[in-house]
Amino acid sequence: MFTRLLLLFTIVPLIELSLLIQLGQHFGVGNTILLVITTGVLGAYYARQQGFYVISRIQQEMAQGQMPGDSLLDGLLVFAGALFLITPGLITDVFGLALLVPVSRQLVRRYVKEYIRRRIRIHTTYSNLDPKDRVN
Repeated sequence: MFTRLLLLFTIVPLIELSLLIQLGQHFGVGNTILLVITTGVLGAYYARQQGFYVISRIQQEMAQGQMPGDSLLDGLLVFAGALFLITPGLITDVFGLALLVPVSRQLVRRYVKEYIRRRIRIHTTYSNLDPKDRVN
């Protein structure tokens, strides 16, 4: 896990930096900076709008006595999308916007739910094993 995070926090910024330098050379530094600022501002606005929508859905589901599982996961994904948009760069902006748009967020939510199910299944299966059969 540490290796993945290390790669994520070193390789992604290097790719972003390379892309921003290339854009700056092609379109000009001012236009590139304006693009990064514009995507950040629009992303922050959209993240706020979607965040309020998700909170409203959570409140409605709780008022109806339902467990807001999908809505809570949506809230987490909107928060992650907002973090991606705050991070300067175009690749992170694309990921951030994908997490804010309801249609693509639904696809990501399905993937995350399936990942969680698999992890629970693996953990449950492992926990039910006789202690002498467990691999450490």
